[in-house]
Amino acid sequence: MDDQLITAAIVVIGVPAALVGYILLTERLIQVFPEKRQGRLRPWFWIAPALAFLIVFLIYPTLNTLVLSFQDATSKNFVGLENYVWFFGDATTLEALRNSVLWVIFMTAGVVGLGLLIAILVDRVRYESVAKTAIFIPLAISFVAAAIIWKFMYEYRPPGTTQIGTVNTIVGLIGLGPIDWIRDRSFLIDNFALIFIGVWMWTGFAMVILSAGLKSISTELLEAARVDGANEWQVFRGIIVPLLMPTIFVVGTTIVITALKSFDIVYTLTNGAFGTDVIARKMVFEMFTTQHFGRASAVAIVLLVAIIPFMAINIRRFREQEALR
Repeated sequence: MDDQLITAAIVVIGVPAALVGYILLTERLIQVFPEKRQGRLRPWFWIAPALAFLIVFLIYPTLNTLVLSFQDATSKNFVGLENYVWFFGDATTLEALRNSVLWVIFMTAGVVGLGLLIAILVDRVRYESVAKTAIFIPLAISFVAAAIIWKFMYEYRPPGTTQIGTVNTIVGLIGLGPIDWIRDRSFLIDNFALIFIGVWMWTGFAMVILSAGLKSISTELLEAARVDGANEWQVFRGIIVPLLMPTIFVVGTTIVITALKSFDIVYTLTNGAFGTDVIARKMVFEMFTTQHFGRASAVAIVLLVAIIPFMAINIRRFREQEALR
């Protein structure tokens, strides 16, 4: 109990006191410099703590991971590119890489496509806020909780027995046999079943962002197009999509990054079995199960390299939008 009180006191009193002390010390140090230089130095002093956290918790771990990726399992001996050769030569790792590509393609297409469709549809209903809330709710729960929910939804029983899973019950109503959605490897059914969970969760995010972009489009412009004889499809294809393209692009790159980092759903439902492994789970497996830190670091670096281009694209888009304002 005493330790908890000390921790609480540090958080409640110590942290604000340290912050105030840093501000006072910073301003005192700035006064030492000539007045002309104070304006230039002040921003650097103010962002120094953030830069320190960035270096300690992001830059240093990234560089350390890069170094570890060239070392063996014990992280004592350098082995050159051996871990990367293993990555691109191991069948299970390549399967995980293929599945991650499937996540990127189909989760991004599903989320952006459904998000745009729903944003347009709910824009025309009376209870727009209620509809948006219902669709956005899945994003408020954790990936693990979503995986458990869909584990029961996908529940499989052998043919001829009563199906307790919602999905197989619906499938049975249309005359099709029950499908073991999580273990059926034919036509990559198990992978697409897991990807669908990600789509179900993130569609609400895309809907909210795209809906905001949709409302920024001038209604006079849309009405003018309709007066000129354009039908709804022509309005959508010729006006709405081009004007929403920057927003669609940002949402798309965000979902790509999310899909590349997919881990929780796969880990909870299959733990990478039945051909459903992905890069992020493979990294955790090499790190904590086989305890081969070199291979785990190599997988992490490959994942980082795959994500960086999409982050750079997002940053460039934001800069372009800021330049237009």
